[in-house]
Amino acid sequence: MPYKHDYDKTLRRLNTIIVRLNNGESLSVKELAEEFNVSIRTIQRDFNEKLVSLYPIYQDKRKWKMQDGFKIEKATSVEDTIVLDILEKMTDGLGSKFSRKAKKMLSKIKNDSDNPIYANLNMEDISNHINDIAILENAINNKHIITATYDHVEYKQELKVKPLKIANYEGIWYLIALNAKNDKLRKYHLKSIGNIEILDTVFSTKKELVELLDNSINVWFNDDTEPYEVILFLNEHAAKTLKRRPISKSQRVINEYKDGSCDISLQITHEREIISIVQYWMPHIKIVSPQWINERILNHIDRFLN
Repeated sequence: MPYKHDYDKTLRRLNTIIVRLNNGESLSVKELAEEFNVSIRTIQRDFNEKLVSLYPIYQDKRKWKMQDGFKIEKATSVEDTIVLDILEKMTDGLGSKFSRKAKKMLSKIKNDSDNPIYANLNMEDISNHINDIAILENAINNKHIITATYDHVEYKQELKVKPLKIANYEGIWYLIALNAKNDKLRKYHLKSIGNIEILDTVFSTKKELVELLDNSINVWFNDDTEPYEVILFLNEHAAKTLKRRPISKSQRVINEYKDGSCDISLQITHEREIISIVQYWMPHIKIVSPQWINERILNHIDRFLN
């Protein structure tokens, strides 16, 4: 995808700038713009919108400098530092117990304790289920069938499943698994699972199932139908965001228009995968095809209005 290449170039440029500042150089915006073959405005945004909030840098006589006494030492590169800051902030949404452990580990390789990055992930707290997650991870990695109790809000049952993935969709944690008897794909609320036992029985998975999981948009995906194409029109507002943050890995741009809008194609296995996305983005997204999904959305709107 073309935007990924743009991200790579930006990251390399930021990395180069900070390394040079870290080495004691004084850098001119105009000279950097010529060196990287970008506009002066782009370099100014690099400093004012990205680097100033991350590092103690300042302007002196139109040249940018690193504050005396500051050094990036423990991380192997500036790029590593940025990645570590983002990872640390992501752990805030996983619950206080998990976050404390993760930050303690990250602090051993980070240069400071003050993280200037904010990430509002709003994830379900799984701090009290770390032991269960460790058991599930072991079973998934070694492809062992498990038994467990599933105490859901509406019912309680005994499980015997082939665990495939621990997944987070829209802030809620799930165990994605196959029923051990009939190989039907199921999603279980992770925090409702208990009394997990790993059996000696091993299982294998199909490549197609792995691809299905990788391309899933939300928890509504299923394996009962073959993936089919949905074409969406994105106006210029939606296109700006969803080109940078694709709806799914299967997304590709098929038409681009002068006003910044575009058509995208993606694969789904259930209409509810895409209906919630379109409803969230209304009126900036429209379904081009298939029309029957568009009619479902219009019916939802009609019921809401009446």
